[in-house]
This record gives sequence, C-alpha cells and structure tokens, in this order.
Amino acid sequence: MKYDTKSINRLKRIEGQIRGIIRMMEEEKDCKDVVTQLSAVRSAVDRTIGVIVSENLIECIQKSESENMNELVQEAVNLIVKSR
Repeated sequence: MKYDTKSINRLKRIEGQIRGIIRMMEEEKDCKDVVTQLSAVRSAVDRTIGVIVSENLIECIQKSESENMNELVQEAVNLIVKSR
C-alpha cells in the first residue's frame, strides 16, 4: 500500500507531540498536563489508524471482485478493533 503524505504528516505531528511530552516530563511538569498530552497523542494515533485502514479498504475494494468484499470489510473492522 502506498501511504499518502497526509498520513505521514499526521505521524510526524504525533512524533513532535511525544517529544514535547518527554520535555514536559524532564521539566517535571504537572502530572495532569502530561496525561492530557498523552491522551491527545492516543487520540491522534487512533484517528491515524482509522484513516490508514479506511484508505486501504477503499483501495482493496476497488481492486477486488465483489464476492470478496465482505471478507475485506471484516478484515478492516478486525484491524480497527485490534488496535484498541
């Protein structure tokens, strides 16, 4: 699968967020602030997983035969559930 620049840019933003969290921890910032940022990272990762799985599903459906569609959709759903 070819990953688009939007997905890659999402991950780069997440990488920056994680660096910021590490800096916050090194500076001994308040636990509440660190956890808030960690939650934001988790949400961003979840959204990125959804984008990647949905784009892959669309690509697979466009390339596949119609009898395979239910299996492809189930596989995509399983990937999303597994990521939680």
